[in-house]
Amino acid sequence: MSNAGAVRIIPLGGVGEIGKNMYVIEYDDRMVVIDCGVTFPGPEQLGVDLMLPDMTYLVENASRIDALILTHGHEDHIGAVPWFIREVGAVPILGTRFTLALVRGKLDAHRLLGDVGLVEIAAGDPPRRVGPFEAEFLRVTHSIPDCVAVALTCPAGTVVHTGDFKFDHLPIGGPSKRSDIPGLARLGDRGVLAMMGDSTNAEVPVSGKRAEESVGPALASLFATAPGRVIVTTFSSQIDRMQQVVDAAYRDGRSVAVVGRSMVRNVNVARNLGYLQVPDGVMIGDNEIDSVPDDELVILTTGSQGEPMSALRRMANHAHPRVTIKKGDTIVYSARRIPGNELAIDETVNRMVASGARVVTPDDRPEVHASGHGVRDELAWMLQLVRPRFFLPVHGEARHQMAHADLANRLGIPERTFILENGDVLEVSADGVELAGRVPSGITYVDSYGVGDVGEGVLRDRRHMSEDGLILIVVQVDAHDGAIDGTPDIVTRGFGGAEDEQLIEAIREAVIESIAESSEERVHEVDVLQKQLHDAVAALINQQLRQRPVILPVVVEV
Repeated sequence: MSNAGAVRIIPLGGVGEIGKNMYVIEYDDRMVVIDCGVTFPGPEQLGVDLMLPDMTYLVENASRIDALILTHGHEDHIGAVPWFIREVGAVPILGTRFTLALVRGKLDAHRLLGDVGLVEIAAGDPPRRVGPFEAEFLRVTHSIPDCVAVALTCPAGTVVHTGDFKFDHLPIGGPSKRSDIPGLARLGDRGVLAMMGDSTNAEVPVSGKRAEESVGPALASLFATAPGRVIVTTFSSQIDRMQQVVDAAYRDGRSVAVVGRSMVRNVNVARNLGYLQVPDGVMIGDNEIDSVPDDELVILTTGSQGEPMSALRRMANHAHPRVTIKKGDTIVYSARRIPGNELAIDETVNRMVASGARVVTPDDRPEVHASGHGVRDELAWMLQLVRPRFFLPVHGEARHQMAHADLANRLGIPERTFILENGDVLEVSADGVELAGRVPSGITYVDSYGVGDVGEGVLRDRRHMSEDGLILIVVQVDAHDGAIDGTPDIVTRGFGGAEDEQLIEAIREAVIESIAESSEERVHEVDVLQKQLHDAVAALINQQLRQRPVILPVVVEV
């Protein structure tokens, strides 16, 4: 560490992007990690299941890590925990009751539950020693139960991570679930060296603010007027939203069926822990759906983002074993569109409309969804309560960070706001602040074959194959004189010119000519010859079709 008295703040994920949140706080050669999330692939990441932060820096410094602290249970904050344990080791994990219940499920699924210590904390607990830090946890309101802001205090000062938050004066569950405004103000009175703040809604004005409690009446109105089944889709962790669906269904005399593996799992966890209250007889199994009249049924399901294998997407495609979208259904999207998912959502909506369903989205009726993130005036209030000396906008894309930084500047932190990139190392102390280099950062891809085996080159090849196909060229050459033995075989998959016999013959001729033009020494250098064949065929196809298929030449010496 270049400044022994400084705190080092290192984002490994979560800045310049929405998702895969992970932040490292270091002091006195020890470190604490805050959050460990994933993000989900877009259309460009073909064949990818999940995207994790690059954990190289943590693996290289595993012996210095004192704890992993989780602010709440959303996937972009806890989804990478199993891979963290595998890569880094059995680091103690601190989280609230509901958050750890979700983590236990993940670790159990990965057969890692016995390998790590889970330490339950609660908002308002006395300060807890975590390595060189005194850790405090303050309640914040979000769209999932048991969320906390984290304050880490060491001799250099206090660093605050707000977690995902909003100031909702009418939270589901009553006043006890409100963000801890007095506690945040006490931190500000005591003095805060640096604050990392949720930037998600930094561009949203106060007119975009909506209390979670306001969603319930909107749902009740839709339930009361729907002629048939009502299918509500939201995030599987939106327990407060599920409570409002259950309450509205109960008042309208409807049963509720939960469909979708992750939602069923989270509903069971929430009910077992008392976070979701369901009147007797309201909840039914998905195997009972057909026994309930359509106008007495609500289906709560996953798929609000158009995920290919989600329950709602399969219902829309008439591929779900229990539910098929039909005329008379009312589908309510009680979730915002995450950027990048628009095409998948629109495709799902169009299929359902074509089946005769009515689809209601927040674009049509804004009151069917309330964001779990604070808008500009709430972000300003957080800054005014905590009053940090230095401010770091996090949890947002570049434009969200810039908008949050602009807000901080307007509130009097003009020279002390820093927009970091993943991997940046910021050293902060009473003497000032400096950017002190970088650590490895980036994306680790997870697919069905493993972790980290997919890189940008593989994704590029997959994109080319999806767009222009594949050409496999198999040619045998004599091991002694390099002459071609027989005729080159050309095999194509998904290639636009596959049925053009003249083009296939031209490819074959290009292969023969390329080998014939090679020197005798080069013919026996298989790698060089395969590259030569690739370039010759690529040039031909680009000239004739303006396409870029993946070309795989295979030279076999016989």
